[in-house]
Amino acid sequence: MPYRYGHYYVVFVLAVILAGFWKSYFSIAGAVPFAFHAHTFSATIWLLLLILQSASIHGRHNAFHKLAGLASLGLFPFLIAGFVMIINVTAAGYAAQESPFVMLLGPSFGIGMFIAIAAYLTLFYQALRHRRNIRLHAGYMLATPLILFESPFSRLMEQAFPWMNFIGSEGPMAVIDVISISNGLAILFAMTLYFMDRKHGAPWLVASAFIATQTIMMWFAPSTPLLHALFKFYATLSPELTVITGTLAAVVVGYFGWLRGVRPIRPTVQISPTSG
Repeated sequence: MPYRYGHYYVVFVLAVILAGFWKSYFSIAGAVPFAFHAHTFSATIWLLLLILQSASIHGRHNAFHKLAGLASLGLFPFLIAGFVMIINVTAAGYAAQESPFVMLLGPSFGIGMFIAIAAYLTLFYQALRHRRNIRLHAGYMLATPLILFESPFSRLMEQAFPWMNFIGSEGPMAVIDVISISNGLAILFAMTLYFMDRKHGAPWLVASAFIATQTIMMWFAPSTPLLHALFKFYATLSPELTVITGTLAAVVVGYFGWLRGVRPIRPTVQISPTSG
């Protein structure tokens, strides 16, 4: 089986999330908006599901692995809905001119999350589509935690490893510095896996492309009036409508991805009896 230690990698990502968000979320969980609870719960369950999927297939518990795969179809819409809810919180703060920080970086966080959602939709669709190809299926599923690695690791970098910020921007842009560096590390990891097995490395190449796009867009968003205008328009949309739209997109991706991965039925060949 490929990615023999894949579940340990997901455990590492989960540990980074716990450490990176301990100060800003876990230690004050009772005082944060519901959207953060929904996002944290669905993302954590997703990671735990990946750990179970990877560990079960390597333990040759195939039936349990398939059951966990079916569970991912039900969880995925909630995962995407949680992402959209976080965008909505940022958009509400931007519309209310909550702070100079939000007014400058709100569009960056918004576009970053939009790209993350697009990445998740793409990776999960491809994972379902290629579930008969073990290497591709495993790669696309294991690439999903990498998309938002920057969020917790950038916070951890600020708190524990400030020396890693070699860019050195001043003010709020320092946040984009650590996000960019975190994304750079994620791309380095993904491209290493790609070059180790280029034949089946498409998942890591796709993930790298999304992460690179996210980095570029988040870097230039604060100085791009068009992105500010688009985010301001998004803030006028009904939060319920955006969450429903995200959820439906996830359902559609799961449905069509599953259909594309169904093994085709081979027609039976009938042999006509030879005439005497």
